[in-house]
Amino acid sequence: MNNSLNEKWAEVCDHVAGFDDVNRPEFSAFMDRVQPQAMSDGFLLATVENDFLKKRIEQNFLPAITRALEEIYGVPFVVSLEVDNSMPSPAPAAAKNLAAQAVPASQQSPATGADQPVSSPQVTNVLTEQPVPKAPTAPAQGAMTGAFRSLTFQNFVIGESNRMAYSMAVQVAESPGQSALNPLFIYGKSGLGKTHLMRAIQNYVNETQPELVTVYADSEEIVSKYTEASMTNEIDKSSYNNFKALYEVADVLLIDDIQFLQGKTGTLNIVFQILNKLMNQGKQIVLSADRAPKNIDIEERYNSRFMQGGTIDIQPPEIETKLAIVKSFINEYKLSQGDMEFSLPEDVQMYVAENSGSNIRELKGAINRLIFSRNADDHEITVPEAAAMLENHFSHGMSRNVTIEDVQKEVESYYKVKHSEMVGPSRAREVMFPRQVAMYLCRVLLDRPYEEVGKKFDRDHTTVMHSVKKIEKLLLKDRNVQEEIEILRKAINNL
Repeated sequence: MNNSLNEKWAEVCDHVAGFDDVNRPEFSAFMDRVQPQAMSDGFLLATVENDFLKKRIEQNFLPAITRALEEIYGVPFVVSLEVDNSMPSPAPAAAKNLAAQAVPASQQSPATGADQPVSSPQVTNVLTEQPVPKAPTAPAQGAMTGAFRSLTFQNFVIGESNRMAYSMAVQVAESPGQSALNPLFIYGKSGLGKTHLMRAIQNYVNETQPELVTVYADSEEIVSKYTEASMTNEIDKSSYNNFKALYEVADVLLIDDIQFLQGKTGTLNIVFQILNKLMNQGKQIVLSADRAPKNIDIEERYNSRFMQGGTIDIQPPEIETKLAIVKSFINEYKLSQGDMEFSLPEDVQMYVAENSGSNIRELKGAINRLIFSRNADDHEITVPEAAAMLENHFSHGMSRNVTIEDVQKEVESYYKVKHSEMVGPSRAREVMFPRQVAMYLCRVLLDRPYEEVGKKFDRDHTTVMHSVKKIEKLLLKDRNVQEEIEILRKAINNL
């Protein structure tokens, strides 16, 4: 492929990315997998490596690509997208860049599907709000329900916060056990789409390679089954082997919420044996957790194994992604009820996107509440009405009973700092950083004036302002700080 064709294709992609109705992160994720092959007056031929990509690009981006070509060259265009099975997998590139792409997660950003079943019987383009052809239903395996079979790559909303995780999940689903992404470890706080991606991998493998056995298990379920095996071991000496056989049969093993195995030494040891055996046989492992592997309190050998392949986080969605998710939930309702005329005002949708937290289940609950109210009262909902209805819905709202002293206690406990040190003169890093975190949390969670916060720390208001700015800068680039702040937020929210 000559440089001229590469340059022309790059120009077309840049042009498409400038369209207001194009989801840029999603477009970028798919265009990385397209290879232009030939171009002449009014014709472009491009190839992708499988039918999944071909269908998704044709459904969501082919009109925009055609439009860009016509705007650039001033003539009608026909775009032909073909499957080339001989195209190399993108996995080697992912392997080369794994350290750069995956593990400083603070440099990654992306958006979001929810860790919750989606009941829509049809896939919807969340940008055009038009239904697109329904994806084939994956064959049922194990005890998977119809609700979980609806969690697919097609109805996962892609944004900057989850684009890399989505791309890695697709690579694993296309070539299980054959790429550098084994195991694939996806982490992020609850409600950001980890389970959706895991189920999408399972469904895609079931659909495209039904000869392979996929096994999905929640860590709590594994602990329960292991406990049962331990209790019956005195009577049935094969109980442990029977337990392992449940998972060792898998060609693709997906384990959700792996952090739940903290402190479960017996279960963790036998799970480690299962993972080693499967990986040595070339089977694919996919794991998820609510935190990075290094922040799970388990032995180093387990962490090393978990991080051996691809480690990627899903970050909280940005406003644009949350708005796209709001639209997708509304479309689900329209399709499920056969009411294509139903709508919520655009300003109400934006209000929900701007004021909701990062948990997509919570976001969907807000939309369901507004839909119910809209149907009950049969009138257009205004922003003030939506604000009144959702006043106590979003969990990021802080109880007025929480005090600055409460925040100090939580931070002191987390960082193991004495209160006398927190409010004292020490400028040691191990004291000063927790103090800055506490000041930051008092401002963003309690909305207390700088001067009031300063008095509780025996500082003036300028010190508090400096501390808040310092933590804000760290949050933009340091994943560890992000995780620590989130843990503390959660603890304070629960007071």
